[in-house]
Amino acid sequence: MEDIPEALTTEIVKKITSTSDLNSLSLVSKKLYKIEGNQRGAIRVGSGLCAATETLTSLCVRFPNLRKVEFDYSSWIPGHGNQLDNKGLFVFSSQCSSLVDLTLSFCSYIDDSGLGCLAYCKALVSLRLISAPQITSIGLFSVAVGCMSLSALHLIDCEKIGSVEWLEYLGMDGSLEELVVKNCEGINHHDLLKFGSGWMKLQKFEFEKKRGRFDCLPGDKVYDPLFDAHSTDIYDLCCESLKDLRLAHIETWPEIGLRVVLGKCKALENLCLQYVLALNDNDIIALSQSCSNLKSISLWLNLQHYYIDDGYCETRTSFTDNCLHALAQNCRMLQTVDLKFIGCSSDWPSEIGFTQKGFLALIQSCPIRVLVLNTANFLDDEGMKALSSSPHLETLELTFCPAVTDAGMRFIARNLCLRNLTLRLCDEVTDVGVAELGREHKLESLVIEYCGEISLQAAQGVAKSVHYCSDFSAALMKKLGLPGGC
Repeated sequence: MEDIPEALTTEIVKKITSTSDLNSLSLVSKKLYKIEGNQRGAIRVGSGLCAATETLTSLCVRFPNLRKVEFDYSSWIPGHGNQLDNKGLFVFSSQCSSLVDLTLSFCSYIDDSGLGCLAYCKALVSLRLISAPQITSIGLFSVAVGCMSLSALHLIDCEKIGSVEWLEYLGMDGSLEELVVKNCEGINHHDLLKFGSGWMKLQKFEFEKKRGRFDCLPGDKVYDPLFDAHSTDIYDLCCESLKDLRLAHIETWPEIGLRVVLGKCKALENLCLQYVLALNDNDIIALSQSCSNLKSISLWLNLQHYYIDDGYCETRTSFTDNCLHALAQNCRMLQTVDLKFIGCSSDWPSEIGFTQKGFLALIQSCPIRVLVLNTANFLDDEGMKALSSSPHLETLELTFCPAVTDAGMRFIARNLCLRNLTLRLCDEVTDVGVAELGREHKLESLVIEYCGEISLQAAQGVAKSVHYCSDFSAALMKKLGLPGGC
């Protein structure tokens, strides 16, 4: 190995992506040790590494060109040794001059003074703070001022971050392209409107409040289904660069708040609305009229109260067929649709505002490639027959769709474009229906989870890849990462 030219050895090392392989390679010779250290651009520091000053200094010397670093103490206990603290972060940030991407997860011993050390990282582009209990707005403001190249900021479970001077400063600077705020109790969606001119450059935005215990149940408030937040320009916002938007677990009433963004993002490609209270058809209609490039939409809807005549109210999900028709008419590039309904009756008609007719109008007007439906009781076998003629449908995922039976499987089997099928909690589909799937053509993948009338024997051979689970408790254990999962 010592006789191979260094340039050639460097190119060989670049081709190796496995961390364990790189660690093994560095033990072969001093030459490879040095080359591998110089080439290593990313590293993750977990609970097993002592974060003493000497260790961090050695780490920076060993890997002088680190660009992406994650400190993750999510599984830390006192017996693991010291966490990264303010002094350690000072040493690391002052010596790791090439750092571009930094993630601090569950770093309980870093406060505002430590976070201020990141001003040494002049090239820092992306910062993620996950469960940082000691960080406040003061520390975040120091980052906004000191890290002039910052373009992506993620704040997740940061309980003490509140006042928005840092947000206003980042908005005036206008360099932020990605902003994600989740479960930060001190920040509400009205605060985020103070981002001002920063919205002009923002390309990805996510805002999520902490999920409540009773999200599936309608509250006491009653909303106006005809209210139009987009009829006047109440907020002077320009977010024409925004491509990805996700809002979750927030209420957009009585103040308009972030719902106004839905009518202003002309470049939007991906929209995700999860349990957002007080929205109505006018919000999606305004969005559809602005976003002809929309490619993906995810609507997770719960029950809400809406006014009807003479002061009475009805309990239903946020949107009706009117918004589906608007999407079908204006968003002809839509390829992915994800609809989930929570708290609704399993029988049709129910509290779901969509009907099968409106749903099929959308599917038949757009080149839908991926369709995910959860508790869509409006879909029956006739709907599956219509889906069978969809010329672009490649992936179909059905969870608890009680009106879909073996006849529906016989129809969907005729769709020769279909490659991936998932069935969960579809108890009206039996081995007979699954057998229909393998007669026309073989699927790439088939997922069957806790469908009581489908056996493993019937699922085998229907697709090139088959995942089967009949035990709901085992599936839950798998999701939680516990032994014994299916």
